[in-house]
Amino acid sequence: MKFVVSSTALLSHLQAISKVINSKNTLPILDCFLLELNESRLTLTAADSETRMVTSLEVNEAEGNGKFAVNAKNLLDPLKELPEQPLTFEINNDNLETFIYFHNGKYNFIGQSGEDYPQPKELKETAISLTIEPQILFSGINRTLFASADDELRPVMNGVYFDITPDDLTFVASDGHKLVRCKTLAAKGTERASFILPKKPANLLKALLPKEAETVEIKFDENNAYIKMASYTMTCRFIEGRYPNYNSVIPQNNTNKVNLDRLAFLNALKRVSVFSNQASNLIRLQLSDKNIIVSAQDIDFSTAAEETIPCEYAGTTMNIGFKSSFLIEILNNIPSSDISLELSDPSRAGLIIPVENEESEDLLMLLMPMMLND
Repeated sequence: MKFVVSSTALLSHLQAISKVINSKNTLPILDCFLLELNESRLTLTAADSETRMVTSLEVNEAEGNGKFAVNAKNLLDPLKELPEQPLTFEINNDNLETFIYFHNGKYNFIGQSGEDYPQPKELKETAISLTIEPQILFSGINRTLFASADDELRPVMNGVYFDITPDDLTFVASDGHKLVRCKTLAAKGTERASFILPKKPANLLKALLPKEAETVEIKFDENNAYIKMASYTMTCRFIEGRYPNYNSVIPQNNTNKVNLDRLAFLNALKRVSVFSNQASNLIRLQLSDKNIIVSAQDIDFSTAAEETIPCEYAGTTMNIGFKSSFLIEILNNIPSSDISLELSDPSRAGLIIPVENEESEDLLMLLMPMMLND
């Protein structure tokens, strides 16, 4: 086999799929990229035991067909240091000895048989198909992913839940302390369906989708999905289990509502939280008619801070506590200059909602309160 390929084109494709490869693999061949030459098309694959990413690019002066596996480090590390130039690959089909010739040098190493590389699972005949614009899929994942958990005891919380209906698509993530629900009317299914996308493939999609321009097709059954983009195809295994009823934990009829500037609130929280107890990160919000007082203290070190922010508040005077790091994280992920904070009482979850929700998108974030030591 022989082919010539641009060094920067090859590097950009390899870097995009390399994030799939784990630092430690049970199968040694999963430390490798799979390269498959078919006429003038070179297909590149990276995989772990549950996720697989495939992309392809055109090559020149191709001779022969076949597939072989190359250690990812042997290929990626030298390519990062090479300027743009054509690379000539020559592979001995008998012993898979591989030579890479470039402007003033060459590399050579022994590849592995492509036949040993694991193949993806086939979808069942009952597989469901969903088409979605890349920016809608990116927005849903980007809005929710930060709220997912790292919980070995409750694996269903360690990903983004897709709740598909004939009317809309809802993305949900929660770690038990905070919850994000992002509903979009710009995508919908032909029937009721749902799945939990694990964190790793969700992060991979988050990196790739901003560069995509064409519609994304997701085909899935109970256990696996094929996500087909213009330049990449990803196969992944879902998290198995039943996702909790997220709507049941969202408090309704919240009579205490405060509207305030998101950035002013966020910056005040960042300053005040420095003086909070490092173990609890507890901050107190004191809501009254025209302003909100943000305060924190650490009795052990005799430190305290307090700031007053003007706001529009409709409700009774109230004190409520939150973990500052969670509240800061939520405010960092809201795409609106003004927010509405909705509360029923200090013992129930608070809702943080953007005042200017984007068209056809309904975003809601929930945060559980912390007990105040009055």
